[in-house]
Amino acid sequence: MAGKAAQSVVKAVGEYQYPWREKLAKYKVELSKGVWGYWELGAWKPLGISARHRARLRKEMLIAGQDWPYNPEKKEMRSKMKGHKCDRIAAERRENTANLMQKMPEMLLAYKKR
Repeated sequence: MAGKAAQSVVKAVGEYQYPWREKLAKYKVELSKGVWGYWELGAWKPLGISARHRARLRKEMLIAGQDWPYNPEKKEMRSKMKGHKCDRIAAERRENTANLMQKMPEMLLAYKKR
């Protein structure tokens, strides 16, 4: 008797499908407002669906073969400059000094004319 009850429970759990289509229809407007929340009249409002339920809905949708259109847009990766800042600045200063030295004769003539 207990074996049959256990089998029926396992069968019921196996057949259960998360109703993602209904949930998606219900929260479509809310999900389109943003991933974490949105600003409304100068105040931050969290979404009407929790992150846990949002993640479950996303997972069930991906398992069903649909793609999730509510992902946040990817930001551009910031490239980190290599090396020490002082070395980079020193090279810029040397270049600037070389340019100024080329202009030096004109600067001296302008100074003498004053």
